Amino acid sequence: MVYWRGGRDHFLAILVNDLSLFGEMAPKVLAGCLIGAFVTLLLPREQVARWVGHESGFTGLLIAAAFGFIMPGGPITIFPVAGAFLVMGADAGAVVTFIVSWSLIGYTRALVWELPFFGTEFVIWRIVEALPLPIIAGLLARIAVRAGFAREQKSP
Repeated sequence: MVYWRGGRDHFLAILVNDLSLFGEMAPKVLAGCLIGAFVTLLLPREQVARWVGHESGFTGLLIAAAFGFIMPGGPITIFPVAGAFLVMGADAGAVVTFIVSWSLIGYTRALVWELPFFGTEFVIWRIVEALPLPIIAGLLARIAVRAGFAREQKSP
């Protein structure tokens, strides 16, 4: 479509830019996947399943929220780690809590981006107001998963 609308030169310029972006991102994605794989090797499965697994209850959500808050890195590292937690026995609610906590109240974003631009009062109030949201998201994820399992049990 780009070739048809913009011509050969425009198509080649976009293709070169896209290939350049792919070349820059591929090593980062690979590194993120390796980090996720190493997490599965470094942490004991039984302990992860006990802390944030299906039977961990509300405490598991609090642990996942705390871990999301302290986890540094961008989405290229966070999502492979979240996938590794699923493989290691964490339940969907804890993984959702982890991701939402990282994205809403992660300290690295607050320190690097928000504090210098918006000031301490704004950052504190934003974090305080966002604190319950990862837990709520995790509870909703657990409800959704249980509803999905219940529907699977009923269908023939």
